[in-house]
Amino acid sequence: MAETMKADQAVFLLQNVYMGPLKNESRTTKKILEAVPADKGEYRPEPAARSAIELARHIAAADNRFLESVINGVFDTSPAMIPDSVKTPAEIAAWYEQRFAKNYEALTKMSGEQLIKIVDFRGMMQRPAVTFVMMGLHHTIHHRGQLSSYLRCMGAKVPSIYGESYDDAQARKAAQA
Repeated sequence: MAETMKADQAVFLLQNVYMGPLKNESRTTKKILEAVPADKGEYRPEPAARSAIELARHIAAADNRFLESVINGVFDTSPAMIPDSVKTPAEIAAWYEQRFAKNYEALTKMSGEQLIKIVDFRGMMQRPAVTFVMMGLHHTIHHRGQLSSYLRCMGAKVPSIYGESYDDAQARKAAQA
């Protein structure tokens, strides 16, 4: 039988392992959301795929939903999270950034007891709340990769994700010329 996570271990994990990467990845996520051309939101690479705007909304909502699951100790399965008034990629990115900042701040104040509370994920698994930070981050990175692969096909520039992108390198070279 596996050892149960202790409160001090959960705090250590959150504060010393998860929080830095979480903040860095949120900056990249915001750049990808902002890079979606406002007039190309309905682009999808094939009929079964989500449109770019659907994917952007999903990323922004789900990233925050996972964090709020940790904060609230329960996984919220309600379908809508982003207000209907938030429509454009720029509005989605701004909503994402504001909501993420609020959630990030709330995470910094969580106790070990809150972090080890068992959270049910849609009846499929039950894990300590703190583990949903990384699960959510992996989910976001996966969908962010999908959305970033749409960008060039939509005529947009791909921002740097993990190191300089081709488009950022070209912009840098042009600025130096």
